This record gives sequence, structure tokens and C-alpha cells, in this order.
Amino acid sequence: MPQTDPIILLGIGGLFALLGVLAIIWGKREEKSYYNAIVTRRDAREFLEHSPRRPEPGALKIGGVIAIAVGLVMVAVGGFLLLQG
Repeated sequence: MPQTDPIILLGIGGLFALLGVLAIIWGKREEKSYYNAIVTRRDAREFLEHSPRRPEPGALKIGGVIAIAVGLVMVAVGGFLLLQG
């Protein structure tokens, strides 16, 4: 395996981890804005009907955790291959 392959794997793994962190932050901000919108209304219509539709914060956070896990595995494999070569 050429020496550049582990470096590419490290870069892609780092990118996945970074995107995962960004997704988690986006999910937390979306959740906070959703609940802040409920507090400012007199009724709980948005909470009950989910109108307007927003990306579900839980899905963003779970996707972020999965992306971080995949990224860390890729970084570990790339680091191992870099040390072996």
C-alpha cells in the first residue's frame, strides 16, 4: 500500500469526526430554539402539531455520534497503517 493511503484515511476520518461534532452542535442549537419557541407562545400548538417542521434534533445528535465513531475508527486504522508502512 502506498504511503499516501493511510494519510488519506486519516484525513477522511478527521473530516467525519469534525462533521459529527458539527451535527451534534447543530442538533443542540435546534433543540434549544425549538423549546424557546414554545416558551414564547401562549399555546402549545407548535409543540403538539410540530408546525413548522424542523429537523429533529435527536436525529442530528445521533447522526453526529455515528459520524464521530466512524471517523475515529478510520483515524485509528489510518494511524495503524501509517505506523506499519
